Amino acid sequence: MVTWRGAPHLVACLDALAAQDRPHRTLVVDNASDDGTAGLLAAHPSKPEVLRLPRNTGYAGGIEAALPQVSTPFVAWLNDDAAPSPGWLAALEDALDEAPDAAAVSSTLTLPDGTTQSTGVRLTADGHGADHTEPAAEVFGFCGGAVLLRTAALRASGGVPSSFFCYYEDTDTAWRLRLAGWRVLGSAATVRHLHGASTRPGSARFHRWNERNRLLTLLRCAPAAVALRELARFTAITALLPVKRDVPDAANFRMGLRLRVLGEVVLRLPGTIGARRRIGTRATIGRGAVWRRWAAG
Repeated sequence: MVTWRGAPHLVACLDALAAQDRPHRTLVVDNASDDGTAGLLAAHPSKPEVLRLPRNTGYAGGIEAALPQVSTPFVAWLNDDAAPSPGWLAALEDALDEAPDAAAVSSTLTLPDGTTQSTGVRLTADGHGADHTEPAAEVFGFCGGAVLLRTAALRASGGVPSSFFCYYEDTDTAWRLRLAGWRVLGSAATVRHLHGASTRPGSARFHRWNERNRLLTLLRCAPAAVALRELARFTAITALLPVKRDVPDAANFRMGLRLRVLGEVVLRLPGTIGARRRIGTRATIGRGAVWRRWAAG
C-alpha cells in the first residue's frame, strides 16, 4: 500500500487489511507524509511494515520502491483510500491459482454510494486506458487501486514505470504483461474506494500526469503507427487551440498544460525509445495483435 498524507483514511484501509481471512504481509510505503501518518502506522494494532521514502515518488514510484522488499509469489497493490471486503485477498489468490496463464487479477472497486467505479481497464480506440464497469471474466488491464499480481511476472515484464509518478502505471504494466503472453482477469472481489482522496481528478496536475503518461504508454507499448498518430493528434489539437471556437473548459485543454505535456514527452523520448526496444525483446505476442484484440473499434 502506498500512502501520501493519507491520515484521514489510512486507518480504515489498515483495518480492512487486518480483517482479511487469508494470511498476508502488509507493507506500507510512506511517500514522505507530513500529516501524522507515521504515528498512525506505528500505533495500528496490525503493526504493518513501513518503508518511508525521503520524498514523494507518487504511486508508481512507491510501488517500484517496494518491489525489492517483496519475496512472496504474489504481490497486491492497494490504494490507501480503499477498504477491501474480508474475502478480497482470498478471492484474488484463488483466481490466480486456478489460472496459471494469468499474471494479474483486478478487483471490483465501488464508490461510497455503491456504484461501480471499475472492474478493470479497457483500451479505447484512441489509446486511453478507461475504467471497465461491467462484470468480466477477463479484462485488458487492471485498475492499480486494488489488484493482485504474480511477482515474478511483474519483475520479468520490467516492473513499474516509476517515472510516471501516478496514473497509467497500471495500464502500462498490464499492456507489457499482455505483450509477454499473460492474461489479466476480472473478479467480483469488492473494494470500497473513496477515489481521488490524495489526487483530485479533474485538477491540472491530474490532467498533466494523465495526458503525459497516456502518450508515454503508447510510445512504449502500442504499435508504432498508433503511437505516432495519437502524438500527432495531441500536437495538432494543441496547435489549433488559439483559433478554435468552443474549447472545452477543462484543464487538459489549457495551452500551457498541453505544451508542458509535449515538452515532457519530448525530453523523455530517448529513454522511452529504449524502453520500447526492451519491451519488444521480452514480447511473445506482437503489438498489433494485442491492439487488434483489445482496442475498441
